[in-house]
Amino acid sequence: MNESIAAYMCDLGRRARAASRALAGATSGDKNAALEAIAAGLDAHRDALVAENARDLAAGREKGLNEALLDRLELTPTRIDTMIEGLRQIAALPDPIGEIFDLRYRPSGIQVGRMRVPLGVVGIIYESRPNVTADAAALCLKSGNATVLRGGSEAFHSNQAIAGWIRAGLESVGLPVDAVQVLNTTDRAAVGMMITMPESIDVIIPRGGKGLIERIAKDARVPVIKHLDGICHTYIDADADPRKAFKVALNAKTQRYGTCNTMETLLVAEPVAQDILPELADAFIAKGVELRGCPITRALLDEGHCRPATDEDWDTEYLGPVLAIRVVGDLEQAMEHIAMHGSGHTESIITENYTTARRFLQEVDASSVMVNASTRFADGFEYGLGAEIGISTDKFHARGPVGLEGLTSVKFIVLGDGHIRV
Repeated sequence: MNESIAAYMCDLGRRARAASRALAGATSGDKNAALEAIAAGLDAHRDALVAENARDLAAGREKGLNEALLDRLELTPTRIDTMIEGLRQIAALPDPIGEIFDLRYRPSGIQVGRMRVPLGVVGIIYESRPNVTADAAALCLKSGNATVLRGGSEAFHSNQAIAGWIRAGLESVGLPVDAVQVLNTTDRAAVGMMITMPESIDVIIPRGGKGLIERIAKDARVPVIKHLDGICHTYIDADADPRKAFKVALNAKTQRYGTCNTMETLLVAEPVAQDILPELADAFIAKGVELRGCPITRALLDEGHCRPATDEDWDTEYLGPVLAIRVVGDLEQAMEHIAMHGSGHTESIITENYTTARRFLQEVDASSVMVNASTRFADGFEYGLGAEIGISTDKFHARGPVGLEGLTSVKFIVLGDGHIRV
């Protein structure tokens, strides 16, 4: 490894650890003031941010990035608004740090409870989306964690611009500027260092393609919070309201293609497939979506409108305008398909049958399970978390969108008054 990279990462880790100790004692008022200052800085420098983002987009097009990646990379006015609003929402959220709960007297007379505390230093490795820089910094700051951020090389200029206003916001309220550090190198050796620095980093959160996440999960010596795929399903039940089914399924696929909570497979109960699929297929095709279906699906649609689905299609996260469709016999077959091909991210059922909905909620194993709602809602901002650090399909330590609480741990506390054990 390049000695300069090793020295840089060791120094960065040392400063992050020192900043985490200072940040653990920061008041809610200071943290909120810093978040407001960061939001104000981004708002005041929109033009400069757009200009830096344009440099990244131009470089991405030169490198031949596909449209899905360019979409993730772009900072539109709406996305900048959302980023700023996320900062302010997080500032308005209750501070979880220092919360004491489950405090109870024991027969000995002592009181035993638990206190919510920061994890320490959170390392985040992500691709494409520069808004993650602000979201991750804000969530880590509010939850009392220092953070080390390594964005993708394709978003380097955007990330560095955002990092500058984060540092300015921290400095303006007297918090350590090293509480948020964005790597200023695109050298991949820095990632290798990050994931093998347990003395400096307490947890790694990767956000990006499956290859990146698999590599990090395999090689890390630091605990990892992750999800590998977003193979999300919508199941239209035999008792679905056709208008709800049409609206929700169309939104779940076409509202935005390149996200992990976009529907990739549509399951339709056979009793209603004839009534629902042709109209829905026309709507997908009008939006430019390529359809790949099972034999029953293809028999119901106009010839040439749907390619045959292969076994691989059921296990593919397209992140683009491609949709796999399967007609299933009933709820049991739908849940069996999801259990076999789902990635544990987000699953949705469209039904007016309360009993069916309850079974789906209880029996489907995913980090988010929905009834009569688009999978696109599986997002920290939409869940009221202010923003998310990522979506975890692990079952430990956090699951689903990881917000403030997911970035904390707990410790036992004991209150006594000279008590001794006899």
